[in-house]
Amino acid sequence: MGAMRILIVEDELKVATALQEGLEGEGFDATVAHTGEDAFFRLSTEVFDVILLDLTLPGRDGLQILKAFRGRGVQTPVLVITARDTLDDRLTGLDSGADDYLVKPFAFPELLARIRVLLRRGRAGEPAKMTLADLSLDMVTRKVTRGERPLDLTLREFDLLAYLLRHAGQLVSRGMLARDVWKEEARATPLDNVIDVHMTRLRRKVDGDAATRLIHTVRGVGFVLREGPP
Repeated sequence: MGAMRILIVEDELKVATALQEGLEGEGFDATVAHTGEDAFFRLSTEVFDVILLDLTLPGRDGLQILKAFRGRGVQTPVLVITARDTLDDRLTGLDSGADDYLVKPFAFPELLARIRVLLRRGRAGEPAKMTLADLSLDMVTRKVTRGERPLDLTLREFDLLAYLLRHAGQLVSRGMLARDVWKEEARATPLDNVIDVHMTRLRRKVDGDAATRLIHTVRGVGFVLREGPP
């Protein structure tokens, strides 16, 4: 499985960099957004497992951003980081949709422990099992079946199929796959050929001799996972 992705919403460069380096040192894929607007943009184009949200941001207050996240249906677990430590502040944070609360200054191991608890609850809003038609994928056991038939997928194929299921019915471009599954977007040569080879193998395993095809290529654009033609 790819590294768990964490979005750090923090305007103080030193703090943001320290958090990012610390989390990457623990094997996470950490991205920094310095403003609420930047965070919104990233959340609308990428998938994260946990959001670390500092409440004191320039422009929009962190709680407003949190309410707006939840208002837009963002289900990702949010760990609020704040210097405010009154009970009212905590309750306001939790009422606004935070999943947990950490007061500055905090020890890094404490932050890690809180993040791991949120991750154990599973990808926010994402069930442990994802299905489409007779295709079923279990994020915990990593078992994939089509009807009664178990599918033997490589790690990359599993991540690829999970990503398609997460975006079932939506067009997924090769650029999205390069960024979110391969974690490589800035390359001299695009990953298109590599992605196409993996997709061909995955399609052979998933659709093989099934009556209904689920993986469809949209020429020149990307792929769609859905029942029936795109």
